[in-house]
Amino acid sequence: MAPRVARRARGARGRVRVTPPAGARARSAEDWWWDRLAPSGSGYHLLQSDSMLLVLPGPEPARARAHRRATRRAQRLPFPGSRAGGAKAKPRPAPGPAPAPAPQQGPDPGWGDRIPLEILLQIFGLLVAADGPMPFLGRAARVCRRWHEAASQPALWNTVTLSPPLAGRLTKTGAKAEKKLLASLEWLMPNRFSQLQRLTLIHWKSQVHPVLKLASESCPRLTFLKLSDCHGVTPNTLIMLARACPQLHSLDIQHSMVESTAVVSFLEEMGPRMRKLWLTYSSQTTAILGALLGSCCPQLQLLEVSTGINRNNTPLQLPVEALQRGCPQLQVLRLLNLVWLPKPSGRVTPGPGFPSLEELCLAGSTCNFVSNEALGRLLHGSPNLRLLDLRGCARITPAGLHDLPCQELEQLHLGLYGMSDRLTLAKEGSSLLTHKWCHTLRELDLSGQGFSEKDLEQALAAFSGTPGGSQPALCSLNLRGTRVTPSTISTVISSCPGLLYLNLESCRCLPRGLKRAYRGPEEVQWCLEQLLTSSPSPS
Repeated sequence: MAPRVARRARGARGRVRVTPPAGARARSAEDWWWDRLAPSGSGYHLLQSDSMLLVLPGPEPARARAHRRATRRAQRLPFPGSRAGGAKAKPRPAPGPAPAPAPQQGPDPGWGDRIPLEILLQIFGLLVAADGPMPFLGRAARVCRRWHEAASQPALWNTVTLSPPLAGRLTKTGAKAEKKLLASLEWLMPNRFSQLQRLTLIHWKSQVHPVLKLASESCPRLTFLKLSDCHGVTPNTLIMLARACPQLHSLDIQHSMVESTAVVSFLEEMGPRMRKLWLTYSSQTTAILGALLGSCCPQLQLLEVSTGINRNNTPLQLPVEALQRGCPQLQVLRLLNLVWLPKPSGRVTPGPGFPSLEELCLAGSTCNFVSNEALGRLLHGSPNLRLLDLRGCARITPAGLHDLPCQELEQLHLGLYGMSDRLTLAKEGSSLLTHKWCHTLRELDLSGQGFSEKDLEQALAAFSGTPGGSQPALCSLNLRGTRVTPSTISTVISSCPGLLYLNLESCRCLPRGLKRAYRGPEEVQWCLEQLLTSSPSPS
């Protein structure tokens, strides 16, 4: 008898605990703890075994089902003191008329559908202006019908970049991907891109002409075209686009294989409409520059010529005076990473200069041949210059810069990266630069220059005595690899509260641990505190 009772007890312990109804018997301490571990409606039920107590999740706990069955069973039993089951029960009153059912309300569509379309377009327009139309508009179109309607407005699709999904793969596979994307563009161009203003094509090898033909037929407001790593651009393609898009004024063909005849024909067709041009230096660049020198684009405002991935060491001879006559409205001139050699002046009449020039960039990774004389020929008529980037131009001296006519220079970059060890650099003259432009300079780069400690101290002291007692505008200072001292750095930080970037890498006169770049006002102030508390002896 005892083993049978034990087996029955073990079987009971393996089953799910069922709580009896409240009116059946008094609750014990065990039931109270049971409800504390897995309360009703919590989504968990308890299972007790020989040596453990399990709390198991479930869609509908067994304990709750058992509790409901016990409750229904207790409701069917007569209460103590009630009449016998054979006694007649009082007749129930006849049910009255059923109330009219309440009108069923559909699900709340959400706040997105309650925003007027005009307001939604303004919100989407702000996001598109900050981050571009993709991927935001593609994702917003999936939210609801109202958002899909707003995201489909052509006014939001003003900037588009198109690249085949299999760019860089095999030629046969890439051509198939371009044709597939072209089939989608046949619908997208007239229905989404009808107000397109900026179009960029990347890695197109065989379908450039059909895409630009679609753009010429469906995008009359196009103003900017960029072709990056594209092949197969013909003269007829660019001329067709120039004639169909009267507002087109900018062309970027850097790193693309475009024949010079196609570019020259396009520039001649554009004429005075042309404003901005980006080129990659190659053997065909001379013909394009010849067209510019012939005044085919007299309203050109930006010209950038840079080297490609494979560096071209052939010197670029640029007739400065002819360019000034051919492009008198030039505002930005960039000759990047080129071996640039201006043609000798000889008996050439001095040019009119660039009276509207605001940015001149001659930066290069290697030492070039730009001298004070060449720089003077470029800038002798440019009083409005704001940015001057001469990184790598080791032959430019402070005296040559001091003679320039510009008085409101804001950014001056004279850094020498990886080449100062092989050159004989000037040790004096930096104060000529800061005393001339201390009231307007916002960015100053002297990295790698060989100015002495005393000369740098005199130069940077100019920012502590700006005219009129106003605070200097300096916010970025690069002194990497110079002989600047701790006292000089402390003075310039204290005098320039708006300083946000300070590069002190490889400065041999500074204490160990402070030779790094500081970004943000907090790091710059931390550098000042460390300089004031550290020992004056250098590492």
